[in-house]
Amino acid sequence: MSGPLIVLVGPMGVGKSTVGELLADRLGTAYRDTDADVVATAGKAISEIFFDDGEERFRALERQAVRDAVDQHTGVLALGGGAVLDEETRALLAGRPVVYLSMDVDEAVRRVGLNTARPLLAVNPRRQWRELMDARRPLYEEVAAVTVATDERAPEEVAQAIVEALELPERTGGSVPSDQEKSRMTEQGTTRIQIAGTAGTDPYEVLVGRQLLGELPNLIGDRAKRVAVLHPEALAETGEAVREDLASQGYEAIAIQLPNAEEAKTVEVAAYCWKALGQTGFTRTDVIVGIGGGATTDVAGFVAASWLRGVRWIAVPTTVLGMVDAAVGGKTGINTAEGKNLVGAFHPPAGVLCDLAALDSLPVNDYVSGMAEIIKAGFIADPVILDLVESDPQGARTPAGPHTAELIERSIRVKAEVVSSDLKESGLREILNYGHTLAHAIEKNERYKWRHGAAVSVGMVFAAELGRLAGRLDDATADRHRAVLESVGLPLTYRGDQWPKLLENMKVDKKSRGDLLRFIVLDGIGKPTVLEGPDPAILLSAYGEVSA
Repeated sequence: MSGPLIVLVGPMGVGKSTVGELLADRLGTAYRDTDADVVATAGKAISEIFFDDGEERFRALERQAVRDAVDQHTGVLALGGGAVLDEETRALLAGRPVVYLSMDVDEAVRRVGLNTARPLLAVNPRRQWRELMDARRPLYEEVAAVTVATDERAPEEVAQAIVEALELPERTGGSVPSDQEKSRMTEQGTTRIQIAGTAGTDPYEVLVGRQLLGELPNLIGDRAKRVAVLHPEALAETGEAVREDLASQGYEAIAIQLPNAEEAKTVEVAAYCWKALGQTGFTRTDVIVGIGGGATTDVAGFVAASWLRGVRWIAVPTTVLGMVDAAVGGKTGINTAEGKNLVGAFHPPAGVLCDLAALDSLPVNDYVSGMAEIIKAGFIADPVILDLVESDPQGARTPAGPHTAELIERSIRVKAEVVSSDLKESGLREILNYGHTLAHAIEKNERYKWRHGAAVSVGMVFAAELGRLAGRLDDATADRHRAVLESVGLPLTYRGDQWPKLLENMKVDKKSRGDLLRFIVLDGIGKPTVLEGPDPAILLSAYGEVSA
């Protein structure tokens, strides 16, 4: 029977794309993804197909894409997570070398470090995963010739297990990626980190490297006629240079200048952008590019999400904070007088370009501020980050440090793993808010004049003390928060007399339910969980530990 050498099926987030590309490389063959085929056939993103034509049309395109790929492709083929729901597709796969990549519910929870055993955890990701897999597992098993568990395995180990299970010959002289490799590398040394598509959104890549602006036209594509480059006042020259470059390549490119930092995140600024898009004749096939820090990409994404109910956008973050946090995951938004990011939308970008060269001229305080989000990723999921910072705190304070690229890449991978499983913060994604409940209250109290990372640093120390007082966290790990954050120059305290105001601000935090406060705390490094409705006395005591 002719057709693909391997067909990969399994739920979204299990790693089909990563494993598929590794297999294709090891076997000396080509990789193909039916989701990409659907996009190419329709000439628009999957989310646009759903919006314009409906799910039935998408399923028809998907069914045809699978039929064509099975008939034409002889390499490694990956199907979308829901492809097996179609009866015709399941019949087409009968008798073929189909590999079901499985992931146990415990592994799904373990990968993001969330301890679901705690009775105070209101959102139950374990149950969510079980319900999804109970419905789909029989279909995956029906079409599969081989089932390969991905539990506690790196992508390279999964690829090796598939090769052994199907007894496939590897390419002679082919290189095998190391067990530590978590993402694909281009010949130029650019790291490509995959973000899985969820809830009708398309997968995309985060590129980390240098001289990446040449990738912009590929991400924008041929269907776009107009491109709007949004940039802060501080990057006026950069914004204009990008606009000129895109114009020279045939796009009708405009530059829209925004205020610097958090001053850009207002409805007035968003309205200004909408007006510019309307006057330019922006359509649903045109593209927005956001160049700047986290505030700029937040606004660019929100404007893209709201214009014509959603147009494609590309993030080009130029700060550490923007690279490891704001530009990844699709959370966009603006601030109001009542709080930070209370108005927004989940609208993932078409791609993210993290050009490390942009960090070379970043002021030291801005660079250090971004380190708070990197250190957060270390505490909630990847302790190697903490080890790297502790090995050279001064190096961690500068883009010239020996571990800069690795720290940024590891932080992005942590967020990628979480958002690929939970786009809309229904459960797992809440762990990314570690330290943010108090941080957002501080930012509002300071009228957003404090750097975000500085507030997050204080917020993490508070969360660590809260966890310790609640009997969750050991003394050594709580103390380690202070040591690591202080070693790179981040603040540990805030004004003690502001507690009443901060408490009121926290009540409108997005994680709160009614008047019930909810905090992300740690049971240990890499073990975040939810503490719901803590005793007010414990809250006050924890704040006493960060009061100046």
